[in-house]
Amino acid sequence: MRPRKKDRHLPPCMYMKHGAYYLVRKGKWERLGSDYQDALLAYARLVGGSGKGGMAKLIDEALDAMKHRLADNTVKQYEAAAARLKEYLAEFEPRQVLPRHVAKLKLHMADTPNMSNRVISFLRMVFAYALEQQVVDSNPCIGIKRHAEKKRDRYITDDEFSAICAGASDYMRSIFEMCYLTGQRISDVLSIRLADISPAGIAFEQQKTGAKLVVAMSPDLEDLLGRIKALPRRVRGLTLFCARSGGKPVSYETVKQAFRSACVKANIEGATIHDLRAKSLTDTDRQGNDAQKLGGHTDPKMTKRYLRLREIDIAQPPAMPRKSL
Repeated sequence: MRPRKKDRHLPPCMYMKHGAYYLVRKGKWERLGSDYQDALLAYARLVGGSGKGGMAKLIDEALDAMKHRLADNTVKQYEAAAARLKEYLAEFEPRQVLPRHVAKLKLHMADTPNMSNRVISFLRMVFAYALEQQVVDSNPCIGIKRHAEKKRDRYITDDEFSAICAGASDYMRSIFEMCYLTGQRISDVLSIRLADISPAGIAFEQQKTGAKLVVAMSPDLEDLLGRIKALPRRVRGLTLFCARSGGKPVSYETVKQAFRSACVKANIEGATIHDLRAKSLTDTDRQGNDAQKLGGHTDPKMTKRYLRLREIDIAQPPAMPRKSL
């Protein structure tokens, strides 16, 4: 794997130009898409990364075995990681992959530590599956440490939140506000069924952790639900939020793009849709409520670490010395 001078995180023959990814072969540029993970999947299909045997077959079998217990967004992330691995390890049989190959892959992707860690973590799970199936005798990923990742500490201020909502459509604004008022992950918010709503509140079963909780009804939440139900829509689905046609739930990608566009309109940098959950838990903690219950965390230390990144101490300066009379 010879590193290139720029965009070293991209697989061979894949290039980025004007905000989109392309497969370049024999001077011909074939557009793969503007979303990185989707582009990787398209890349794998075009270059034949799925293969019929070897590591490609093992990766596909392991992913299929995992899918039933994973959230949809996690599956999408693992599919992107699988596409990368099937390209890098295309010539390997499972027993030929050694720790030095995994370490070399980690170093090759050092420019993108988050993606590198995700790929290595997924590969570790693939070989754990291979061990259970008696395909290999050891897991070559054991002992390979993760890259140090910068912990996210972005806090959306009240003024920024108002500006973001003002820059969105009424429908998307209602989704952003629901993310904030419930403190739940975007996938769980988009999955709210009409049957989950009662006078007591909104019932959730978190897709990532399986935690069950009810976010109690409040005046703000009741007002928001009223505004959502009053919005015009062509089709009424089983979920509170549904696409314009077909009544299917709104996709995560649609909301992510809408949030990004609203941030651009509001001239706000560095914020993502995931920061709404961080703001919700931080604000509810400041208001004296139980952030751990709202977040669905089983360990209070997890909540404390989560909030500490966004809590900023206010230090009082000393008074200026004054000349004595």
